[in-house]
Amino acid sequence: MKKLINNPQNVVLESLRGFGRAHPSLVRINEDPLFVCRAEGAVRGKVGLVSGGGSGHEPLHAGYVGLGMLDAAVPGAVFTSPTPEPILEATKAADGGAGVLHIVKNYTGDVLNFETAAELAEAEDITVRAVVVNDDVAVEDSLYTAGRRGVGGTVLVEKIAGAAAERGDDLDAVAGVAERVIGNVRSMGVALTACTVPHAGKPSFDLAEDEIEIGIGIHGEPGRHRIPMAGADEITERLLTPVLEDLEVDRGENVLLFVNGMGGTPLSELYLVFNHAWDVLDQRGLNVTRSLVGSYITSLEMQGASITVLRLDDELAGLWDAPVDTPALRRGI
Repeated sequence: MKKLINNPQNVVLESLRGFGRAHPSLVRINEDPLFVCRAEGAVRGKVGLVSGGGSGHEPLHAGYVGLGMLDAAVPGAVFTSPTPEPILEATKAADGGAGVLHIVKNYTGDVLNFETAAELAEAEDITVRAVVVNDDVAVEDSLYTAGRRGVGGTVLVEKIAGAAAERGDDLDAVAGVAERVIGNVRSMGVALTACTVPHAGKPSFDLAEDEIEIGIGIHGEPGRHRIPMAGADEITERLLTPVLEDLEVDRGENVLLFVNGMGGTPLSELYLVFNHAWDVLDQRGLNVTRSLVGSYITSLEMQGASITVLRLDDELAGLWDAPVDTPALRRGI
């Protein structure tokens, strides 16, 4: 294992200290318990948004704390859910008096710990709603979850729900917008190589030099099947076809196309995947009116990519276009 780390047990804390020093105008790091919140604190009268989960998926979630997205993020150890205590404290830090929305990826530990934290917050008179992101069409159940996993669609939920909160929507309305995104977004990924969790010191799974895993999860969970290495266009179609079949989009509809890198994939390759995915969508009569390409939800240094498609209406498109100012996503400012 070759990584730029010191003690594997201190990776998350030391990384977050550097993250906070790099972005002091946007975020504040609370070390005990560990969470990240907006530098200026909760915005009075605005619905607060909190998300989190195991570290190793950077820039998710801490990178999306700021105007137009999250008010706080809770990082656990690498690939390990945070416990209820820091989630509760992050919820309190995000509460501006209008309630708090928890955005939770569908992994068993995340769901249980966010539920517990929400109960504790309610006991302190903070109104909490929760939405669970489950956009991965690859498998119904996996090592980490019951039902579909939450993957790339989480970024889109955080951005669009964050814009709804920023414009002044109440808690029920913000939760409703988040649920609309969840209902209209699907994803699927591929791994070319495994990643290595620092405290494990070895790859999380084995792939032969000529094999790839279709439908991989962001923690290295098994996918649908392993196949011989193929060209980018073939791999793109293997990912995109089940996404579109599950989403059941019709000709003439507008979509957002998101091609995400898993941590070790060059941007040039992601644009190559995006190019063919755009062609496939165009051939099916779909209009790619919004796009996102880059490594926005990763799996440490895994080589691979995921494709996410979101069905858009005018309101969701407008919320996607709204200004955002976070360490990892910034535009319209």
